[in-house]
Formats: sequence, C-alpha cells, structure tokens
Amino acid sequence: MKEPKWESCSERELWEYVAFHLSLAGIKTVLVGGAVVSIYTKGIYVSGDLDLVLQNYLIDEDIFQKILKNIGFEKYSTRNYYKHPKCDHIFLEFLSPPVSIGEDYNIKPEEIKIEGTIIKILSPTDCIKDRLASYIYFNARECFDQAL
Repeated sequence: MKEPKWESCSERELWEYVAFHLSLAGIKTVLVGGAVVSIYTKGIYVSGDLDLVLQNYLIDEDIFQKILKNIGFEKYSTRNYYKHPKCDHIFLEFLSPPVSIGEDYNIKPEEIKIEGTIIKILSPTDCIKDRLASYIYFNARECFDQAL
C-alpha cells in the first residue's frame, strides 16, 4: 500500500494505511471515536487522532512495536500514543479490547476491503451512538454536535 502524504493526509488515509499494515500482521483493530465522524462526514469534523481498539486480547508487544516502527511511528508518551515524525496533525491511540459503546458490547463494525485486506470501522449508526454516549458520560458538548 502506498504511503500517505504525511504532512497533509486525512484521518481516513492514515487509518487505512495503519490498519492495513497491522492487519497484514494479524493485528486486528476497529476505528472508533471522532475520526469515524471525520470519515463519515468527509472531513466536516476533524479529530486529530485515530482511536483504534485492538481486537486481539494477546498481542506480541515486540511485533506490534516493530510494525509501527516499520511504518514510521514512534511511541511518544507513557500511554499508547504514537506519532509519525512527518505527520504533526494526527496521532494514534490504541485502546484495549473489547469494542463497546457505553455498556453495549454487541458492536458489529463495518468492514472495508483494502487491497484484499479487511479493516474495520464503527458503522454509521454505532458512530452516532458512540458520540451520544460520549456526550452523556463525559458531558462533551462537541460529541452531541457531531452526533447531529
């Protein structure tokens, strides 16, 4: 898969690139959060990060780090935040499984095929539910606006 233009890539371009490479190594993720809104609204909303829920409960940390390093990402905090040195406007955050919205764990993500490899994203309906849950649980007004 072709590298994105790091300085100007969209959330969608970066997500496809990262999720594709992780998936090739057997590390499955689901994109959640504000970047999903950005993708479904074609950039009307901009998130600034990709929240990726790992679907694998057991991941070889060395392999995970090697894949991210091979595509240019470096860990930049004690949390699971990663940045590419040429991509100042979007960072990655990896979240522990399972995918959930509030107390709902019965989430069926959309599947998108990229060069024969499946990557996953919250469905449009689950995206709205996620934004409303963020508004309710965290009192985040911008999430209510995004749900609308």
